[in-house]
Amino acid sequence: MPKLIDDTLAPFNAMLVVLAYDQLCTFEFGTAIEAFGRDDPQRKAPLYDLRVAAVEPGPLRAFGGVQIVVQGGLELLAQAGTIVIPGWRDLAPDVPAELLEQLRAASARGCRIVTICAGTFVLAATGLLAGKRATTHWHHHLALARAYPDIQVEPSVLYVDEGDILTSAGSSSGIDACLHLIRRDFGPDAANRAARRMVTPPHRLGCQAQYIEQPVSVKPGSSLAPLLDQLRAHPNSEIDIAHLARIVNMSRRTFLRRFHDATGTTPGDWLLGVRLERAKVLLETSVLSIPRIAEQCGLGSAENLRHHFRNKLGSSPTCYRKQFGRAVPAD
Repeated sequence: MPKLIDDTLAPFNAMLVVLAYDQLCTFEFGTAIEAFGRDDPQRKAPLYDLRVAAVEPGPLRAFGGVQIVVQGGLELLAQAGTIVIPGWRDLAPDVPAELLEQLRAASARGCRIVTICAGTFVLAATGLLAGKRATTHWHHHLALARAYPDIQVEPSVLYVDEGDILTSAGSSSGIDACLHLIRRDFGPDAANRAARRMVTPPHRLGCQAQYIEQPVSVKPGSSLAPLLDQLRAHPNSEIDIAHLARIVNMSRRTFLRRFHDATGTTPGDWLLGVRLERAKVLLETSVLSIPRIAEQCGLGSAENLRHHFRNKLGSSPTCYRKQFGRAVPAD
């Protein structure tokens, strides 16, 4: 069994089991294997003791004409600290009864369960999502809501973290969910290293929009990328829509439309996300006081920071620092 790189941050049971099934979704499966199974680039050792469990006897067919042979079966779920369900073959799943029973038993003993895309439908079939928030691919959220009206379906977010249950949206949103879990377990440095290896943004808020209507324009003088980079670098900047529109040589109306096309949201909401990201980094890595962090990230006051933390993240800055912080905060 590979040795964990940081026992102080590791979950109580670091065996992570990824399900494999007939008609396997190769992208979602590969995402979980890549995120959780590779060596940490700095420590040269894996973060998790990753196993793959076959839901059915093999060889298993996968998208793309691939067949895979898996050594382990559902017996591995009884030993897992985390179970990942990477997609599923349909939306009205004929899920094997043994799998449903194993997932219920795992949850009852405190095992975490992570779903990617249509994997949420498998978890929904267990009843474990009743009364909870959950998400899936934006194209399937209506089907999920109709089939399971006791679930609070979040149709447009990247992922939903309900503690021991984490559901994520389609395909690449699974990468965000995996990095989020690594961040929870091993801190921001490990998550950032994994993100660099996967050539993906290190941390996107779960509440960010899944679906962006159009790509950012690449016409000379019209791209918003330099402006977005500038705002990220200076999150405490004041938002003046007219001024931002002038910077990119657009009218106010065109700027707002292009901004929404590029980011899926408004300038105010987008910048709030940037400011919360900056606050999280400072809470994780610095000894600054909460009021000082609020000033540096552009949220003004500790009260304002706490308000947005509660609304967007369902937590408080103090709780977040206790969970993820690496340094002793200032009084």
